[in-house]
Amino acid sequence: MNDKAAAGLALPVADKPAAAPAAPAQVPLDREQAILDFNRRVLAQAERDDVPLLERLRYVTIVSSNLDEFFEVRFADYMEAVRERNTAAARRELDALAASAHALIDEQYALFNDRVMPALAQAGIVVVNHAERTAAQRRWVAEFFEQQVHPLLVPVGLDPSHPFPLVANKSLNFIARLSGRDAFGRENGIAIVKVPRVLPRVIRLPDALCKKGQQGFVLLSSVIRAHLESLFPGRRVEAFSQFRVTRDSELAVDEREVTNLRQALRSGLSTRHFGEAVRLEVVNTCPAELSQFLLQQFALPEAALYRVNGPVNLVRLAQLIDQASEAKDQPQLRFAPFEPAWPGKRLPRERSVFAALREGDVLLHHPFESFEPVVAFLREAVNDPQVLAIAQTIYRTGADSVLMDLLLEAARRGKEVMVVVELQARFDEEANINWAERLEAVGAQVVYGIVGLKTHAKLLLVTRQEGAVLRRYVHLSTGNYNPRTARLYTDVGVLSADAALCDDALAVFHQLASQTRTRRPQRLVTAPFLLHRRLVQHIEQVAEAARAGRPARIAAKFNALTDAGLIDALHAAGRAGAKIDLIVRGACLLRPGVAGVSDNIRVRSIVGRFLEHSRVMYFRWGESDDDEVLLLSSADWMGRNMFRRIELAWPVRDAALRQRVIDECLVPYLHDTRDAWEMHGDGRYRRVDDNGVSAQQALMKKYGWT
Repeated sequence: MNDKAAAGLALPVADKPAAAPAAPAQVPLDREQAILDFNRRVLAQAERDDVPLLERLRYVTIVSSNLDEFFEVRFADYMEAVRERNTAAARRELDALAASAHALIDEQYALFNDRVMPALAQAGIVVVNHAERTAAQRRWVAEFFEQQVHPLLVPVGLDPSHPFPLVANKSLNFIARLSGRDAFGRENGIAIVKVPRVLPRVIRLPDALCKKGQQGFVLLSSVIRAHLESLFPGRRVEAFSQFRVTRDSELAVDEREVTNLRQALRSGLSTRHFGEAVRLEVVNTCPAELSQFLLQQFALPEAALYRVNGPVNLVRLAQLIDQASEAKDQPQLRFAPFEPAWPGKRLPRERSVFAALREGDVLLHHPFESFEPVVAFLREAVNDPQVLAIAQTIYRTGADSVLMDLLLEAARRGKEVMVVVELQARFDEEANINWAERLEAVGAQVVYGIVGLKTHAKLLLVTRQEGAVLRRYVHLSTGNYNPRTARLYTDVGVLSADAALCDDALAVFHQLASQTRTRRPQRLVTAPFLLHRRLVQHIEQVAEAARAGRPARIAAKFNALTDAGLIDALHAAGRAGAKIDLIVRGACLLRPGVAGVSDNIRVRSIVGRFLEHSRVMYFRWGESDDDEVLLLSSADWMGRNMFRRIELAWPVRDAALRQRVIDECLVPYLHDTRDAWEMHGDGRYRRVDDNGVSAQQALMKKYGWT
């Protein structure tokens, strides 16, 4: 590592975080609150005038999507604890978390209504409600309703023979209170209208019906609301509301009790949409009698009711972003296009990937560099008759995947294909089950990892006959094998022919298939066996160097820091005098800048155009280059990653590549003053500067963006 880079890592980016009393450091930050705080940082992107308008709306929808998962998984655990224990402590925890969630959602809708939508309207993009529609627009909407919507709506009038219907997770529904009598002369006063998912939630009006230069949209909920009474001929709708219920969506499968995990999960998927209710959303005009009726039907407490000033599902407004067009005379509405660079000098397009790797490792930094070289690596392996075997782990690859298609083709061609499919990758279970079944159908060997441990490692191994020997080539990554998200997430991958690294990769696949003990890896550091211990060891080496007065430095970047053992080790190193910088995108339970505890630790979070996803860890404990290590990893610093998952970390041994990782994945983020937030001793984040340098933008420019 050169002196310049070492100095860059040591430079402070801003003043040391404001010190807090020592006592709060002993009170761990709450993980759920930390997740909500991260979403506040995402929501803050929607406030920024320097972010294009449609992208500001996209950040609003991203927060809604994140909160849906938060309620489905994290909040659901608190609800279950109250149901099972019903203690005062459990209820207090639930109430505190619900209060924070309510506050965040109120902030989100206020920003949506008061800032984002007015700004879009000023730019000519208007969501037209019923009261604002012209006569021509109302006629068009009425025709659309009659032709496209009404035939798919079947209201259910509630009575003893028509009980409250089963409402699917996150689906759009209406509740109506009716006057008059039904066709059989009875007074069933409540009706439910379930809205099919196949209907578009955002509909663009014909340009001819809009003002010049204006793009008009109507929401499906508004269309149904305007014509709700037509669903009940001869009766009057006296009160109504749209509503949406969020349910516990964790698939509860005891792997120790099932004989076929795939079949058990397939069965569980059929009931996922109908788990225990955890949240009820209604519009803020919903009459109390209707909201109370719904709370009773879903067995929810008052704190689970969310009255929102707008659509109950802001996620679906992503359809507006997709449909909106940009005119030449309009301000830029979306981020300027960015095409990831091809690593031409190190991996020319026309050259064999295998030949290039025999000359040295290739490092890929996504999304600034293309994911296509990874696809090219696998494609060449499929087409090369000298390739005998391919093994790959699958965590989140998506329902439509060129990589999976290539593995299918490899199996059809008679190559030995082994795929470790993680069936319990949350919300990707169905796609992964489908891929597993298709792979097995063409003769691939499919295994599902180890009981009780999710396989989160990202690993692709190719075995090739070269003369009298078998030679292996490997790809390792901090991110998933998903070309779509590789354009949206920051990750680092390495293609290598390093014999020791490939031998380790082969041993990992053997262990995942056979569950037998393997030799100690030479290069790879694996969880749950060694990774936690190795990280603590490196932190302690840095602490010892600090006590001895030698250079002592830690700079690490990951998505979350919640493991108590690692936090304790970092506290000890900081107290010893080591300088520690942590770049933590999401939940971080370590308080920096606490007097006598974490004075030398700084925590920052980067929230920008791309989702920060790479895991990079740098440790230095002396003067010599032998006294440093840089690791890339699939693992965050969380207990589940260290002890309940199959994870990998590996050192970057090539000096030039190691320097490149430092220069691209650490230093720019430590100097970011545009997208950076710093945590202070009170656990709160503050933006560094709204108009400074963006690490992501600097890297985009480095790779050819103008």
